[in-house]
Amino acid sequence: MSGSKIKTVLIDLSGTIHIDDQEIHNSKDSLKRLRSQNVNVKYVTNTTKESKKCLLNKLNGIGFDIKPSEIFTSLTAARELIEKIGLRPLMIVDDRALEDFEGIQTDNPNAVLIGLAPDKFNYKTMNTAFRLIQDGCPLIAIHKARYYKKTDELALGPGPFVTALEYATDTTSHIVGKPEASFFLSSVEEFNCQPEECVMIGDDVRDDIGGAQKTGMLGILVRT
Repeated sequence: MSGSKIKTVLIDLSGTIHIDDQEIHNSKDSLKRLRSQNVNVKYVTNTTKESKKCLLNKLNGIGFDIKPSEIFTSLTAARELIEKIGLRPLMIVDDRALEDFEGIQTDNPNAVLIGLAPDKFNYKTMNTAFRLIQDGCPLIAIHKARYYKKTDELALGPGPFVTALEYATDTTSHIVGKPEASFFLSSVEEFNCQPEECVMIGDDVRDDIGGAQKTGMLGILVRT
């Protein structure tokens, strides 16, 4: 690995280059320097609170110059899985993320899809999910982060709610986002490069760095 040249740089978003609507100090300048190098750049994120379009508008509103093709989200990975298997999920996701699932059938659910959806983590919705899983429907977690960084504090991620459903139903969820190897490998597939030619920059030592390293990629942890 030490002799491999880095061809692709994967960069996390929230907590790495921005927090909510604020740039993390010097992120823009650092990205400009990176773009001057002969490497592929891909922004990979577990963000499930908003659609890819909403996320892109936010980032460019902050002042980042990011193209739609440069973003790979766990919502994208989740939709690919749903379409591949032919699922009709009960969607416990934020309303702002629903745009990325337009056209997906949800009548008579045969699966449970869960992301970060604070307004939907209530007893009624969780109990509906519990009953579906008890009847044999698979539980799909867009990701299982324990918490995430807000402007001035940490907040619960979807992981604790996924774990509650796993515990109550004695099942294991299928995770599609970071730190799953399939997520990292799918994000670089278009570049035709090997994992040892990639580096992942992120703020989560487990989901960003640990997940990437398990595929053979290098990892750089930023300590926000």
